[in-house]
Amino acid sequence: MYRPDLSPVADSLALSALVGALPLLTLFVLLGGLRLKAHWAGLAALGVSVVVAVGAYGMPVDLTLLAGAEGAAFGLFPIMWIVLAALWVHQLTVSSGRFDDLRRAFNLVSDDPRIQALIIAFCFGALLEALAGFGAPVAITGVMLMALGFSPVRAAVTVLVANTAPVAFGAIATPIITAGSLTKIDYEDIGAYVGRQTPLLALFVPLLLVALVDGVRGMRQTWPAALVCGGAFAVAQFVSSSYISVELTDIIASLVALAAVVVFLRVWQPGDGERVRRNLREAAERERQDAGDAGPAPEVAASAQPEGGGTMTGARVWMSFVPYLVVIAVFSVAKLLDPVKEFLADSDVPVRWPGLDGHVLTAAGERSSTTVYVFPWLSSPGSLLVLCGIVVAAVYRVRALEAVREFGQTVLTLRWALLTVGSVLALAYVMNLSGQTITIGTWIAGAGAAFAFFSPLLGWLGTAVTGSDTSANALFATLQQAAAGKAGLDPTLLVAANTSGGVVGKMISPQNLTIAATAVGLLGKEAVLFRKAVAWSLLLLLAICLLVLLQSHVLAWMLP
Repeated sequence: MYRPDLSPVADSLALSALVGALPLLTLFVLLGGLRLKAHWAGLAALGVSVVVAVGAYGMPVDLTLLAGAEGAAFGLFPIMWIVLAALWVHQLTVSSGRFDDLRRAFNLVSDDPRIQALIIAFCFGALLEALAGFGAPVAITGVMLMALGFSPVRAAVTVLVANTAPVAFGAIATPIITAGSLTKIDYEDIGAYVGRQTPLLALFVPLLLVALVDGVRGMRQTWPAALVCGGAFAVAQFVSSSYISVELTDIIASLVALAAVVVFLRVWQPGDGERVRRNLREAAERERQDAGDAGPAPEVAASAQPEGGGTMTGARVWMSFVPYLVVIAVFSVAKLLDPVKEFLADSDVPVRWPGLDGHVLTAAGERSSTTVYVFPWLSSPGSLLVLCGIVVAAVYRVRALEAVREFGQTVLTLRWALLTVGSVLALAYVMNLSGQTITIGTWIAGAGAAFAFFSPLLGWLGTAVTGSDTSANALFATLQQAAAGKAGLDPTLLVAANTSGGVVGKMISPQNLTIAATAVGLLGKEAVLFRKAVAWSLLLLLAICLLVLLQSHVLAWMLP
């Protein structure tokens, strides 16, 4: 029986936290500093975590390896299963020739790439995050921006930054519900607190997106549309999380923001769109030349010319949106209808991980629930996306053999991404079960009243490691609650801060970086995306930390 010791190194919490952080330091240095490919960085960091777990924390070798194996299994299914299915659905639209129609359909709303970034990366990405989460929004919107002429790096960084504000309420508010179930705080109260934090991010993220697409000049030219988009999303997210439904918050906010932008564009249009399109084409060409023979990923190659020539009729517009309408319909039924939701939940198969379950305790001496692996063979968003793909193939009349071939090609394309995510999740499980993660969190929590400022940092750290705000809450929600009690702070505020901090950690998670890189054909160049995204992640994290600190004192009137 193994029980983690929070201070195994010289009986010092600070030294133990420093040693426990070595796997994370290894990962970020190799990825961001030495520009090592993500799968090698992930495997190296996993090796360091095993050495620390065994050598410093005294975890038995067999339990350490079994923890890594369970984490790798979770990384492959359901995490990469979702990404695989999402990219397969997209590839079906490409092979049918309908993806070109989708690009033209978005051009009917606006042919300005900056506005398209708002509509696709922010509004549509938020809707996908609300329904599926776990990397699907980054994968799908990344290839959509590529098809509109964005260079691979610009497309990837744009969707990574866009995938922030919606994350807290993603997958039908799973991160918030998880925090509530662990802390016994009403999840609707946590959601209402988060609804006083992330909307402020949402207000400014669209401005960052147009700046990423076209610099300061683009921000000056398109700030009215960006503010309308961010403002509509922020207000809708606040109202829904506080007064309507925590579960439906992102669905409502994304649709309200999309409608607001479309209506606003009827009375206002930005100028200089041709210059932006020309610059994007030139940037894409420079990237292709710098990459040599790498080129774009197979799944985003130009699709066949659809039947019916170049005229976009109403029927063709509707047909181009079929995959996403199907996704919305399937996920809405699966997540919002209680009988279906219960049926899918009942289909989950809990697996007590052999050799691990019953042999690992938490730091508090309780039996660890992490050692039970849940196999969501039917309820997983990946499985639901496969169902969507079958429907799309039927509607688009894609032959079964061709659909299977596309699936196999997608698996081949994702082979290194599978290794990366498997190794990173194995790392997370080793750190969690050995006690490394809770040591780091407990040390940071020792800041007393100043912990209100550092509180979001734990959520950021947890999401950066695991790629999931839900996992970050599973790691640190109860710790936040306990630290708040010791420091005389509002426990609900700090649990919400953990969730809000996590949303800005997702853009630098190796898991998310790999998904974005794979989608746009930059697999193996995750370090490039990390360096471009990390500054934005830290800037937004600082903003959240300052906001939570102020909300704990002078801005307490903002809270419910």
